[in-house]
Amino acid sequence: MITTRARAMHGPAEPFTTITVERRDVGPHDVLFDVAYAGVCHTDVHHARAEFGHTHYPIVPGHEVVGVVREVGGEIRKFAPGDRVGVGCLVDSCRECPACLRGQESYCRRGKVLTYNGIGRDGAVTLGGYSELMIADQRFVARIPDSLPLDAAAPLLCGGITMYQPLRRWGAGPGKRVCVVGFGGLGHVGTQISHALGAHTTVLERDDDRRTDALRLGADAYRTSADLPELRDAFDLVVSTIPSSYDLTPYLDMVDLDGTFVNLGAAEERMRFDAYTLLTNRRTLAGSMSGGMPETQEMLDFCGEHGVRAVTELVTAKELDQVYDRLAAGDVRYRFVLDAGTIAAS
Repeated sequence: MITTRARAMHGPAEPFTTITVERRDVGPHDVLFDVAYAGVCHTDVHHARAEFGHTHYPIVPGHEVVGVVREVGGEIRKFAPGDRVGVGCLVDSCRECPACLRGQESYCRRGKVLTYNGIGRDGAVTLGGYSELMIADQRFVARIPDSLPLDAAAPLLCGGITMYQPLRRWGAGPGKRVCVVGFGGLGHVGTQISHALGAHTTVLERDDDRRTDALRLGADAYRTSADLPELRDAFDLVVSTIPSSYDLTPYLDMVDLDGTFVNLGAAEERMRFDAYTLLTNRRTLAGSMSGGMPETQEMLDFCGEHGVRAVTELVTAKELDQVYDRLAAGDVRYRFVLDAGTIAAS
């Protein structure tokens, strides 16, 4: 076994501490890499503080993990020591169901394995990227383009693919009118992707607070919730990043004939809407999760080519407790990224 240092929580209200964890030895299809950065996603907070109700402690969060390859297994030809790589939300899946065979591992029907707080094939709890070393099967490792700084690339492995998949799936591009609802950790990346795809992109937020940033990052227009009555039938595609429960009706009303509203939020309470709103304009209501590995690599290459990257605030291992409090309060513009090189000093 390989030992490495990591930051972990031992209970929902416990502070982070540095522990030693074990990684498996490098198998024939494994990639071992030195972690440079790990994105700090709001999902990390939910899991670490047991807000989803199924946390295994000690928990080592982190599912936006980037670094440099140290060693590869004997059967690997696509990666070599020194390569820049990353691991996102998954480290395994059944690989045999229809979804997996289509390269859509995030929709695995027989049990995908999350990068942390999941149960691997060996029965052990998976430990994430708040760590100095990471190991994963090559199928779940992506190559980071040289044009992407590693710290700005890390959040793309969750936030980037979560936005890229619906924008591609529902045809964002030239001649299409796209609305990104919520300009936060997901929305600020999605706005850049939509713009790069060639769509006319509007950001919808509660107030004017993020107007300057949205326009700087590629939005063609910026509207607030007060403008909803004026936006009826205005868009071909609406992608909502709102994480909480709300009345969908006025947002569905923004969708034009044969358009689609895609929900990315995972609200604890049931969502509600006026059924007649769906009938009007023959609208489609859809949902989407993070994508599979082929599309994740496609997304990274696209972002590298078009200069799409997360806007980040770099934090140290000692700051994680404070960072989690800030995330819970929505105090971030727009993604926190942990410098894994600070774990040793924590």
